[in-house]
Amino acid sequence: MTQKKHKKILITGTAGFIGYHLAESLLKDGYSVVGVDNFTPYYDVRMKEARHAMLQKNKNFHFYKISIAEYAALEKVVKKEKPDVIVNLAAQAGVRFSLKNPWSYADSNYLGTLNVFEVAQKHNIKRVLFASSSSVYGDNKKMPFSETDATDHPMSVYAASKKGNETLAYAYHSLYGIETAGMRFFTVYGRYGRPDLALFKFTKNIIAGKTIDVYNHGKMKRSFTHINDVVRGVRALIEKEKLTYEVYNLGGDEATSLLGFIKMIEKRIGKKAVMNLMPIQAGDVPATIADTTKAKRDLGYQPKVSMKEGIADFVDWFLEHKAWLLKLKEPMQ
Repeated sequence: MTQKKHKKILITGTAGFIGYHLAESLLKDGYSVVGVDNFTPYYDVRMKEARHAMLQKNKNFHFYKISIAEYAALEKVVKKEKPDVIVNLAAQAGVRFSLKNPWSYADSNYLGTLNVFEVAQKHNIKRVLFASSSSVYGDNKKMPFSETDATDHPMSVYAASKKGNETLAYAYHSLYGIETAGMRFFTVYGRYGRPDLALFKFTKNIIAGKTIDVYNHGKMKRSFTHINDVVRGVRALIEKEKLTYEVYNLGGDEATSLLGFIKMIEKRIGKKAVMNLMPIQAGDVPATIADTTKAKRDLGYQPKVSMKEGIADFVDWFLEHKAWLLKLKEPMQ
């Protein structure tokens, strides 16, 4: 498929971190973007409003404030806008939040995704891409994680909801021939990132002189993935000539320990962190490391932003905007 064929993209979750950056990238290249979001207050909505305000400046961005859990509202948008592709990024995020609030994952992550696929098949939308997660690999001991590895032992309700999305997508591909791909994201970071994620929390608290909670005594390892690399991967799937049903790891090439990650932040800020070393939390896994061989082969995916560059860019952005970023409320627990 070519850019000329796919010119109107419906993105769910455009006020979210990945949705915002994807929409911004597509708009810059002349796409028409239809955005939907319901501004869930899981974290301070001022961050979502800031992202949304930037997208609203583009005349090719058309926005609808709805929840994808409401089928009739979603169908109304799809019937009116007739998108070529749907990219479903709207979801209730957070592994730890899912331990106390499992019901919100059923609505946002499973029912919402079901609605997206159902409206797609009903209105003849041939391609649906959706956010999965590295969490589907659970406590898999084999590293790095490959798409052929078992994903039937999720460690959290969040992970289970993402695995459910993948099986749902396969069913809709089998039944209706919808071209679909699940994007297994690995610890995405960057400007306008989620306030509940490590880079944002650590940077904010180090600058403010507050203690940071470091789980598993800092021994966790992650394939941190810069948002620009993630956007390139998603765009490759939007623009791919042919697609059946696939899942792809979209992760960084550098696996870094949490303590190493903190040292990079400290160095850029020029200030030492005050750390509260804690045991691993329920639902967390000690390591998520991506094997991106398949994405490189099929999509030409190649992470370009190094950890050093990405963290420096984020910290510089945070310092530039710290007047309002430091005032953001703590995410819901």
